This record gives sequence, C-alpha cells and structure tokens, in this order.
Amino acid sequence: MTARVDTGNLNSLGFAKPVQDTRVVVAMSGGVDSSVVAAELAAEGYDVVGVTLQLYDHGAALAKKGACCAGRDIHDARRVAEDMGFPHYVLDYENKFREAVIDEFADSYLAGATPVPCIRCNERVKFRDLLETARDLDADCMATGHYIQRKSGPAKAELHAAADPSRDQSYFLFSTQQDQLDFLRFPLGHLKSKEDTRALARKHGLPVADKPDSQDICFVPNGSYAAVIEKLRPGAAEPGEIVHLDGRVLGRHDGVIHYTIGQRRGLGIGGGDPLYVVKLEPETRQVLVGPKEALETRIIPVREVNWLGDTAFDSCSEREVLVRVRSTRPPAPAILRPLTATEAEVELLTPEQGVAPGQACVFYATGSSRVLGGGWIWKG
Repeated sequence: MTARVDTGNLNSLGFAKPVQDTRVVVAMSGGVDSSVVAAELAAEGYDVVGVTLQLYDHGAALAKKGACCAGRDIHDARRVAEDMGFPHYVLDYENKFREAVIDEFADSYLAGATPVPCIRCNERVKFRDLLETARDLDADCMATGHYIQRKSGPAKAELHAAADPSRDQSYFLFSTQQDQLDFLRFPLGHLKSKEDTRALARKHGLPVADKPDSQDICFVPNGSYAAVIEKLRPGAAEPGEIVHLDGRVLGRHDGVIHYTIGQRRGLGIGGGDPLYVVKLEPETRQVLVGPKEALETRIIPVREVNWLGDTAFDSCSEREVLVRVRSTRPPAPAILRPLTATEAEVELLTPEQGVAPGQACVFYATGSSRVLGGGWIWKG
C-alpha cells in the first residue's frame, strides 16, 4: 500500500529515519480511502495524526448522505482513529472554505463559467491551509487518500497519474505546487483497483470498509448547482432569451445558471434538429444554442498555469503534450504554446466538444504518466 522505497536507507515514506520517529498528518475525510491510508501507516508504526476538516454547516450536511466532510463522515474518521489508536482532530474551516471555494463557485457560475470547486478546495484549503497546519504540528509529511502518484525523478519529486485509470484524480490535482508535492504523500496511487483499497480496510477491520464513495460536490445537494447558486446569490439569476447561432430567438429561460456548455436536454425549445448549448452570455442574459458541430474546439486559451516540468514553462516556444479538458476524458495529443510564465495557448490535434470556460486543462508528458501541470480555460 505504501509509497515505494528508493534505497534501503529510507523508510516507506522516503525519510532516512525510523518509522516511529516519522510524523505524518493524514487528511481524513471519513471515507474508505483516507481511512485506509491512516490505518496502514499507523499499523506500520508511523507517528500518525489524523485531521478532518469541517467545511460547511452540519445542519445541512447531516441530511445529505454521500458527501465528504459531513457530520457522519467526521464521526467515521474519529472512530477509525480510536480503533487504530492515533490522535484525531477536527478543524473548523467553514469560513476558509466559503471564502476560498464556495463564493468563487457562485460568482463563476453567474459569469457563465463552469467551475470545478474540487480543484480549488485541494489548491486553497487542503494543500495550502491544512498543509501549513501539518507543518505546525511538526509533521514530516502529509498523506491523503487521493488516487495519484508521487515519484522520485532525476531532478525532483514528480506527479504521476494513478495506476488505475478509472480512479485517477490527477485532473483535480494539477495545481499542486512543487513545494507542496515535496511535502505530500499519496499511498494509494499505485493500487490497481478500488477493491484493493476495500480489502485493506477489511484487513484492519475498519467500519468504513464498505462505505459508498461520495458522488456529488460536497456542498451541492443532489447535484443541483442552480439551487445552490440561487441560495447563495438570491435574485442574481435573471431571465433572458435562448438564441440560435443564426440569430433566431427560440425561447425564454429563467437564468443562465440553469445551463452548461454542451447541454442538450431540458432546453425547453422542442422540435427540429437536436440543439446544444454552445455559449453562455451573462451580460446579455442569452443562452446561445446550435448544432453539435458548433461545440467543436481546437484552440484553448489557458491562464493561471501551474508548471511541474523540469525546465521553465516559457523556456521554449511550444511542446508536444497530452491534455485533458474534462475529468471524464482521456488525455489527447496537443501542442502547448506558452505565452507568458502563467498563460498559454493549447492546440488540440483533434477538436474536442463541450470545452467550457472555468474548466481545467491538464498537461501530461507524452508516452508517460507524468503530470506536467495545467491551467484554467478562461474564454471560449
């Protein structure tokens, strides 16, 4: 289960010291993945400290099953820690989470983007604030249950996709910075299947061994983004027109927050050839629709680039890479052209459909599982 060892002088987390003298903070969501990480490391003899984040109001959370960091999940994490005999702390991060993740999520949706709040949560809460807490606790490293791999490269620690493509979470972790990667450990990344993780949970007798995976964004009940936005920004969603790319007005809508790029169903315009949401224009309150081929995108502008390569991002005019523009899409061949140290143009060799502002574009090395970083798609 644990990270592979480079030499006989290092323990399984990569430190030249006895396991009992190696302190590791484990970010525990209450699910099976992070629970297995904590249990395995504790069983190996590491000085484990479990930390769970309270990210949003328990009153709402307790009524919602299948979301991370809810009241039930905090209870489950605490029970695992008690069973395995290591300390566990719950930190109130509600204000941090709202300011760093939820507010931007709401504002991005109202601006016509399709944000990915799980990336911002990892970037701004777990791998920034929680990581600093781990350092304050004199930890040697912080471990999580993410399915991604950290490998020792010839130049530095490298980020790699998980061994199990169906569990790989590299899309959601592209913004991990090098100094964070140096401190982080991902002990599940090399496992071949989720069943391997559950088998380890059963080996330790963990009460969460058969707990279902969370499916929704933790603060979005039943996947209804629009309902959350309306609650966070009352009155912000204004009605407008549904307009064909050829200029015809086809109908009315109750707010652009009810639509996403590539959407076909639920447009409320009926009849004729299939139409898809091609663009959202909050300024004019228009939802633009067109045929499926209108969704195809070849050139993608990205910004806020996080680069994990061995040479400077803008040290060459272009690179051949693989890119992923959605978490559910496999990496595809592309040309990456840096414009500045943090901005770039990505040219897809084969056009993709449904590329939306607010989504991430993640870069991978050709012929390798290595994650080179990524950026945010910022205009269509």
